[in-house]
Amino acid sequence: MTPSAASPPAPAGQPGTSRRSRQTLVRQAIDSLREQIAAGDWPLGTRIPTEPRLAEALGVGRNTVREAVRALVHAGVLECRQGSGTYVISTDELAGAVARRCATAEWRETVEVRRAFEVEAARLAAQRRTPADVASLDAALADREAAWRGGDLARFVDADLTLHRAIMAAAHNVMLSELYDSIGAAMRATVAEAVGPDLHPDRHVDHARLVAAIRDGDPDRAAREAAAYLGTD
Repeated sequence: MTPSAASPPAPAGQPGTSRRSRQTLVRQAIDSLREQIAAGDWPLGTRIPTEPRLAEALGVGRNTVREAVRALVHAGVLECRQGSGTYVISTDELAGAVARRCATAEWRETVEVRRAFEVEAARLAAQRRTPADVASLDAALADREAAWRGGDLARFVDADLTLHRAIMAAAHNVMLSELYDSIGAAMRATVAEAVGPDLHPDRHVDHARLVAAIRDGDPDRAAREAAAYLGTD
């Protein structure tokens, strides 16, 4: 029996060629976006340019950009926030896989993971903080308190996460910071649920003592303060 001949490639202009060309463009756009994220052009937590600007910069159509962004959202590298834009939440797809797992976790489990990260980060930050780290912590704490007084839930959640990322940065452990950022979406959900939509005074958690312990270089006190607001009972 003679082997069947392979199907000839579709001539240029036919649907098969068009689909392959489009997939190639999407793949190239994904690779370009990933490279810029890895290079730090758009740091963790920042918003990427708008779809029209990306299309112009990459030299592709807006539909191609949309598909590339959707792929990186699915991979856990980007996060779309309605009415705000698309943000970098991870610099690699392994961390993205962690983010997807957290998205399906129970609230209690997410809080326990936060506790594991934040207690150790507070301890390390108290041991390793620099004067620049302390200045960043003080500024982030002030922004957090101002956001609470302003009564805007979204702004407060952003400010709260900025403070915790500053603590992670002060711990000077890159892997810890990257893993923490990978659970950003789940983090936002636990913070929003903990404080409630109205930012009721009874739900306010003062982080001034935590920052003070880090500033004072007291790792045990810093760890206790971090553990205190993350009880899971």
